[in-house]
Amino acid sequence: MTASKKRLIITACALTTATIITLTWAAANKPTNTKPSANTKAEAKILAVLDDLYNEEYPMTNVPPQDGRLIRILAETTGAKNVVEIGTANGCSALWFSLALRTTGGNLITHEIDDHRASLARANFKQAGVNHLITIVEGDAHKTLTNLKPPIDILFLDADKTGNLDYLEKLLPLIRPGGLIITHNTTTHAEDMKDYTKAVTTDPNLETIFLHKKDQGIAITLKKRPAKPTN
Repeated sequence: MTASKKRLIITACALTTATIITLTWAAANKPTNTKPSANTKAEAKILAVLDDLYNEEYPMTNVPPQDGRLIRILAETTGAKNVVEIGTANGCSALWFSLALRTTGGNLITHEIDDHRASLARANFKQAGVNHLITIVEGDAHKTLTNLKPPIDILFLDADKTGNLDYLEKLLPLIRPGGLIITHNTTTHAEDMKDYTKAVTTDPNLETIFLHKKDQGIAITLKKRPAKPTN
């Protein structure tokens, strides 16, 4: 066998191996299309409204299902009782939070600057039967959030991306130790969040991971608990 043929065979094998690795990685990271199963009629009612929102001809959903399921799981596993959202839109993400808040006994305060979107969200909350769990605050959140009180268990940021650093600086003192900051669109709006991303990845009191980076992107930031003194 000539040297040139050997090189061709080696190159072909390398390409095949690379293709297999690429396809395996893509399959492992492909968002799931499975839907959550309801265990109560109340939960089924919320999921039905979410289905309607995702199936609209021109959907205005601020989070895709995989991100919605993630924030629901985080809220429920942490037993969150006080959740704050910046950026209500039509209430899609708030509905995902409400799936958890039904079981934790918690509530959500969500801030929205657009009165039309706030009206849409109210209608969706009423239809889902969760309006008693959610309070909508209308206006510029950079101003209205000054009325918030601690402790905040989870802060969800999904409004003006360039304003995230301001939200962080104002609300971080209100977040309880062990609480979470969830930030959406960290991939699609990475440039607008450069200062915010630097803040949450360089502060030694915070721990941040980035998920769903091949989609819209979402960051989970932990406000660390202070270390217990050693004997």
